[in-house]
Amino acid sequence: MNISFDWLKQYVDIEGMTPQELDDLLTFSGLEVDSMEKIETIKGGLEHVVVAQVLTCEPHPDSDHLHLTTVDVGTGTPLNIVCGAPNVAAGQKVVCAQIGTKIYTSDTEYYEIKKGKLRGAVSEGMLCAADELQLGTDHAGIMVLPDDAPVGMPAKEYFHVQDDWLFEVAITANRMDAISHIGVARDVVAVRNTREGKNLCIKWPEAPEFPKTSDCPEAIKVTVEDANLCPRYTGITLRNVKVGESPEWLQNRLRTVGLRPINNVVDVTNFVMMEVGQPLHAFDTDQITGGHVIVKTLPQGTKFVTLDGVERTLDARDLMICNEEEGMCIAGVFGGLKSGTTMETKNVFLESAFFNPVSIRKTSQRHTLKTDASYRYERTCDPNRSTSTRKPSSARRWR
Repeated sequence: MNISFDWLKQYVDIEGMTPQELDDLLTFSGLEVDSMEKIETIKGGLEHVVVAQVLTCEPHPDSDHLHLTTVDVGTGTPLNIVCGAPNVAAGQKVVCAQIGTKIYTSDTEYYEIKKGKLRGAVSEGMLCAADELQLGTDHAGIMVLPDDAPVGMPAKEYFHVQDDWLFEVAITANRMDAISHIGVARDVVAVRNTREGKNLCIKWPEAPEFPKTSDCPEAIKVTVEDANLCPRYTGITLRNVKVGESPEWLQNRLRTVGLRPINNVVDVTNFVMMEVGQPLHAFDTDQITGGHVIVKTLPQGTKFVTLDGVERTLDARDLMICNEEEGMCIAGVFGGLKSGTTMETKNVFLESAFFNPVSIRKTSQRHTLKTDASYRYERTCDPNRSTSTRKPSSARRWR
């Protein structure tokens, strides 16, 4: 499990503590740290990448799609850059990767920007699309920034790329309580209070009230047919949701712990899972046929296509989240093709449940599906986890 040093600070006072000291404390508490590394929220930290302005843009004489540009990167000497993006134009504020920039294609693979020639024209850098710098998924053209973007500003500063330390913590089967940032924060509080005589407590995030309508005629109905496999199932319907990109801080949090931002609805469910250890699932209510969620098993041999596009044959012991016509999710393990939200989603049904851990573990093994959700459910998510703000008792002993 990945724990962010910077994220952990949100819940516990570790000011003045070095990453190595936290490593030692976690190991002392029984949470073995397998590795610790310094990372950036974007791989490579956008080193040598700057905000720039296209001064001139002309068609390449020997190409039907390339352009010859001169680009101001704030040094006083414009760069000559050959660009193949269809949307490049003079006057634009853009993102420029200078010579020496490493463009990562995976966590370990990259290519380095070097001075070269394209169709006989010198090129001294690259104007970048969002996906090339891990700043988004768009590859239709180069990133065009607002007119007030300051030329020469390092992209690391402009996009608020942060440094952090990532701890990979080995969580044993009996320590489900520590499988989140707040869970780890509890151990930090306990050890420091006992060992250092402090009086720390968890800094819980604020949870303001929001408008609730309990008598909504379109509320999703829930039926649990097998209470042994699903002792608790809760959900809430959220209307008039606007799906889009998550705020930058949320995207950075997820990237730090190795999760890819998708959209604000999916991202916030992943954030909560990493924060408190409880997996959530967001359904598009328009895909819940009959407006009815039914938690049950399906007949042996039922075919079900999961989110990865693979058709799987269900076992009669696999617990499913269904609508009135078909299965939508393999409960606690993996969603189906129609189980998620899209950019067109308007209304969301948000699920939070407790599933039988033995059942989840066996289903996960049968289908060789290991997900962040199944990893937590099969270790017994605590359905009664406390969010008490009381300070820990001074009589509490650390064992």
